[in-house]
Amino acid sequence: MLKKPLNIFLLIVAGIILTIYISGYNYLFQGVRLTYLKGESSSTIDDGKYFSSNKISRGNPKPWPTDINYNKTKLSPELEQHLKETESVSFLVIQHGKLLQEHYWDGYKKNTASNSFSMAKTVTALLLGKAIDDGRISGIDQKLADLYPEIAEKEFGKNLTLGNLASMEAGLDWEENYKNPFGPNAAAYYGSSLANVVFQKKLKQNPGEKFEYQSGATQLLGLAVGRAVGMPLATYASAKLWRPLGMEQNAEWSTDDLGIEKAFCCIQSNARDFAKLGSLLLNKGKFGNMPLIDESFVENMITPSAQSNGVYGLGVWINYDVKIHHYYLRGLYGQYVILIPEYDMIIVRLGNKEGLEKDSKNRPAEVEFYINEALKLIEK
Repeated sequence: MLKKPLNIFLLIVAGIILTIYISGYNYLFQGVRLTYLKGESSSTIDDGKYFSSNKISRGNPKPWPTDINYNKTKLSPELEQHLKETESVSFLVIQHGKLLQEHYWDGYKKNTASNSFSMAKTVTALLLGKAIDDGRISGIDQKLADLYPEIAEKEFGKNLTLGNLASMEAGLDWEENYKNPFGPNAAAYYGSSLANVVFQKKLKQNPGEKFEYQSGATQLLGLAVGRAVGMPLATYASAKLWRPLGMEQNAEWSTDDLGIEKAFCCIQSNARDFAKLGSLLLNKGKFGNMPLIDESFVENMITPSAQSNGVYGLGVWINYDVKIHHYYLRGLYGQYVILIPEYDMIIVRLGNKEGLEKDSKNRPAEVEFYINEALKLIEK
């Protein structure tokens, strides 16, 4: 009696699976396997171990020195409560090149790696600057089609520059929606070929006309930089960033099935080493007295573009609308490396949730909160 209904059910399931494959959404199986089947509803800061990756190798580690007042001042009850509510795993304050505060929760330690998410966009922009320094790319006005002549006849291949990509002024027809399983973000995150996702996109406006945050823009930038330097982004990042910065741990950069790095996200590293990336911006491209990236390029990174209404430069979020000017690396769920030049300060916060409150320009209000709380710590 049950055989016929069971056969019908199996036929329906087979039909659904076939439809998913034919429609190009086969990455959904990977998404379900790495989320719902593991008790999660979306990506997590610990999911890097489930993806293939390329290693970013360290050289000789140069740990952050600790300040004489290291962890001597307690965090305020308000800050502790916020960090608890947002399921934070790391909180660091570094001033004048020394660790002033360092806290970990939920089993995390100083060498525990977690997902950078979109903080990797800043790394990709830094690698663009280094590729320009190395003469592999002529400048931010170089066209994407110069490096990918096979797309020269595509709609976006004619005028799209690397600067358009880095400043989020690409004009791609790309919906930046992390909750839509059928959107391009999910396809890039869980899919097998990043190139197939980004090169299929069209333009919805001319490049350079409008700021719109799009992960696809950074992925195109990463593909361009990788082709220009003739090596995986992770290898280039190792030689130009991780080794000279004295990172304490190797990192892993998640890739698609073809070994291409997800330039828009997903560097697995730790809070201390993420802070080193911030120090490079704070010190205008230098680490100590050693220049790593041209100062003028770093100035471009931390200068808001005309189209962004003061919120974004080249791979960097910016807030010069407040008394205490700052800029920051930002990733999904509130991964931050915050730079405050006036106080020569770096704040790192990593965790599972982002605060919901936004400022008038839709930037996360908690960034200012972290700054104000960090300043209280040095005033005591």
